[in-house]
Amino acid sequence: MESQLSKSALSLAFETERLFLKPTTLEDAEFICKLMNTPKWKAFIGDRGIDTIEDASNYISTHYQAQMERLGYSNYTLFRKQDHKRIGICGLYDRVGLEGIDLGYALLPAYEGQGYAYEASSQLVAMAHDNFQLSELKAITLKENTKSQILLEKLGFIYKDCIKVNDQLVKLYLKLWQHTYD
Repeated sequence: MESQLSKSALSLAFETERLFLKPTTLEDAEFICKLMNTPKWKAFIGDRGIDTIEDASNYISTHYQAQMERLGYSNYTLFRKQDHKRIGICGLYDRVGLEGIDLGYALLPAYEGQGYAYEASSQLVAMAHDNFQLSELKAITLKENTKSQILLEKLGFIYKDCIKVNDQLVKLYLKLWQHTYD
């Protein structure tokens, strides 16, 4: 399961130069479990209590798929085009404790520092505006996560304030578009 992207999943995917972004499904449960248990995920995003593939399946159903059905966007699993390996996630999230939609991303450690997070995030920022008609996009990051802050600024996000989300102090960044929709 880890190394293949099915033809049906491929037909639903968005793509960038090097990546396919497909909505996360139960087929991704093993990968999501692995990603959510990496040290950086736990340090910078938080422990979601995903200890088994079954936990990951439940999380995908209740969070990612439920939001996709409700809003038409959610979490996307990132596949490299060259080998169809799952390397990370990127998504637009309606998070509890944060008003508005939040951009988020995470990669397996072996794929960090190669521009994949920027490439996927750039695609989703454009889609947030062009496809989903969002007039504002937010991003949050822990104060200690300086690499994420650099990426957000490169994407055009502006630092706004330190806020608490679910009792955790985070930096809030905003991406605003001047364009309004009819």
